[in-house]
Amino acid sequence: MMPLIQQMLGEAGCADSPAVRQAVDEAGFNQVSFVEPVLDCPEVRERDFLQVLARTLELPWWEGGGETPPDSSLRRHLPAELALRHRILPVGFAREEHEDQPGHEARATLHLATFDPLNLVTHQRVAATVTHPVAWHVGQRTRIVEGIQRLYGLGADTFEKILRGRAEWEGEEAGDEVTVLDEPEDEEASVVRFVNQILRRGLEQRATDIHVEPQQDRLRIRCRVDGRLEDLPVPENIKSLQASVIARLKIMARLDIAEKRLPQDGRINLELDGQPIDVRVATIPSVEGESISLRLLSQQVMTLDRLGLTGGLRPVIEDLLRLPNGIILITGPTGSGKSTTLYAFLSAMNQPHRRIVTIEDPVEYKMPGMVQIAVKPEIGLTFATGLRSILRGDPNVVMVGEMRDLETTEIAIRAALTGHLVFSTLHTNDAIGGITRLVDMGVEPFLVSSAVRAFFAQRLVRKLCPLCKAPAEVEREYLQSIGFPLSAAGRIHRATGCEACRGSGYQGRLSIYEVVQLTPALQHLINIRSHPAELKKQAMEDGYLPMRGYGFQKVLNGETTIEEVLSVTAMAEGENSKSETRNPVSGPLSAASAISVH
Repeated sequence: MMPLIQQMLGEAGCADSPAVRQAVDEAGFNQVSFVEPVLDCPEVRERDFLQVLARTLELPWWEGGGETPPDSSLRRHLPAELALRHRILPVGFAREEHEDQPGHEARATLHLATFDPLNLVTHQRVAATVTHPVAWHVGQRTRIVEGIQRLYGLGADTFEKILRGRAEWEGEEAGDEVTVLDEPEDEEASVVRFVNQILRRGLEQRATDIHVEPQQDRLRIRCRVDGRLEDLPVPENIKSLQASVIARLKIMARLDIAEKRLPQDGRINLELDGQPIDVRVATIPSVEGESISLRLLSQQVMTLDRLGLTGGLRPVIEDLLRLPNGIILITGPTGSGKSTTLYAFLSAMNQPHRRIVTIEDPVEYKMPGMVQIAVKPEIGLTFATGLRSILRGDPNVVMVGEMRDLETTEIAIRAALTGHLVFSTLHTNDAIGGITRLVDMGVEPFLVSSAVRAFFAQRLVRKLCPLCKAPAEVEREYLQSIGFPLSAAGRIHRATGCEACRGSGYQGRLSIYEVVQLTPALQHLINIRSHPAELKKQAMEDGYLPMRGYGFQKVLNGETTIEEVLSVTAMAEGENSKSETRNPVSGPLSAASAISVH
């Protein structure tokens, strides 16, 4: 090993690694750059090693990162195919003095970032393609790859070649700034590769949904990550291939590609790193073309442990799951995690001595040991007809995906009153709202009070990133106004943002709950059709903890922030509401303005 390389590895703290020494020796034997083989060694800290390399070669360091959109004009100076193949990123273009030029003439210089400045092939390809002087910078491999995807978009190299091939075939001008290095790409193969990249990117980002949305001048692709929609970088010219991308997704989902006037539903089965993934596909015809929504469903078994239950909620749930009969309802809006919680309950009850039958629309998670039925209204298999058949099949536990109508609800209540334990969902804002919702549907109050055992309500909040969360200091007046326990004010954290969480300060989501168990006092109030405010007051006297209070427990555990809890919960009866009406000039309007970092 050359002394200079040995010195660099020593400064980076990895000279003693046998794997690193072997990587350097093999690179020397093969007469290639040793940089990437060294970076692939698990003992090497990428940033430290590359900064040592930059200092040794006297090259400037490119920090990268951040949420600032890249300068789109830089795309003109470096072909996408060259950038992606050699992982080099244009980071600037400016006129500069060059002392080595006659008369010190000022010429425009293209600044390029690379993680491997010793790669001779890269330098040769750039010299053969770029007509401007080049200034090299060194940066982290991960940030350069992210920057390339943000600047050019996923699959930009293949689409560039497709569209250039079309332009040449049609005899159009292809432009002077870009050089095509290879033959035009086969369009069908490129579309397949692009769609696969979109799906993989969504899975890598832990997205729950991917939306393909045709717009008037572009094809917009967005991912929902931790409840927030984020644009995926795609080439600007992808609009011309919109029909091919949508057709590919419909073929994968086994949908009718000729039918573009009506909505369709389908499914795609994927596997990523050995983990099976189900993708629910829904198409919607729009004025700009078909919009496609992909719901990504991991097939990992959900358990009670993974729900992260806090305080005394776990024993309450375990007691409810041991009941021989009755109805347990989970309420909340679409996307609040109701189905995930239901599957966790069923997973805990999935024992050989129990027969569990579900009817769903559609079946989201396939669970061994259960009989799962998907409704098919087009052939008459609805929730009501399916539930009637289930009750003739000797079940112990029944799960109905959703109580949508009076007929289904009445059959479920009859099942509960005849010795079955029934689980289902409702769309309401809180747990008490489940009571009034059933009555509004036409169910007699005495049937609600006698059949239902508990109402759950839940929402999803983002989890703090464990690597960058920081202690926070909050005004006591503000905490008092929102009902937060003042004695625990020192245990509050806030989001800051780091590379691991992509600057958001959050990683993943967790559920917050409220549970109302139907006590004799509450059953009496239901029977006499009491006002929801009276029902909530009685529930609180019986030990009911509002969702906001449960969320505050998660804040005290360092799992989420006050802002997240406040964004999804309502004020409980009797709480001071002045925090939501304060003038922002005289005081904080939200938790964000009331919190500061230690």
